[in-house]
Amino acid sequence: MSAFPDRLLAGYDRFMNGRYDEERERYRELAEKGQKPQTLVIACCDSRAAPETIFNSGPGELFVVRNVANLVPPYAPDGEFHSTSAALEFAVQSLRVRDIVVMGHGRCGGISAALDPNAEPLSPGDFIGRWMSLLTPVSSEIQQNTLLTPGERQTALERISIRNSIANLRTFPCVKILEDKGKLNLHGAWFDISTGELWVMNDATGDFSRPGR
Repeated sequence: MSAFPDRLLAGYDRFMNGRYDEERERYRELAEKGQKPQTLVIACCDSRAAPETIFNSGPGELFVVRNVANLVPPYAPDGEFHSTSAALEFAVQSLRVRDIVVMGHGRCGGISAALDPNAEPLSPGDFIGRWMSLLTPVSSEIQQNTLLTPGERQTALERISIRNSIANLRTFPCVKILEDKGKLNLHGAWFDISTGELWVMNDATGDFSRPGR
């Protein structure tokens, strides 16, 4: 049997002697009363773009769902396994979150795979190709745009995929009904790993801009 990674154990020790010790009462309260986060963040599983770190959130503040390329599939109650849809359903119907944020990021490997299915480091394999096919209609259009450089295509699809996921969110009855009643808000955001900049989507136009700019 292989040993548990030393780096994780060391990190746990620092956590217990640092943040947990500082927020001990908060953790105890969460354990006793349960979680009541107001925001669901659907983010990429890329290790460089952790929402809890980017938004400097404390325990119990965010309900986070992470998958390859922060995609939301359309509503499909077909009896198959749907982890992102299940988490979304739980956040909306059980936790009663008020806001849903779809957060993409720069240099996303999943988006690169959607633009070029044979590109490294991702390959179609058994699951990734099928998952990224959610973007096939929009990725095909971007691929055919010869006026864009490869970097521009990448950024364009990273942001267009956010709008696509928000549109898919609205195919879920539990989301659409609550949004129409003004009890749920949908947002888009894009994080630039290289600069640390956060770009927020304008709900009316779909354009992305830096807050306050």
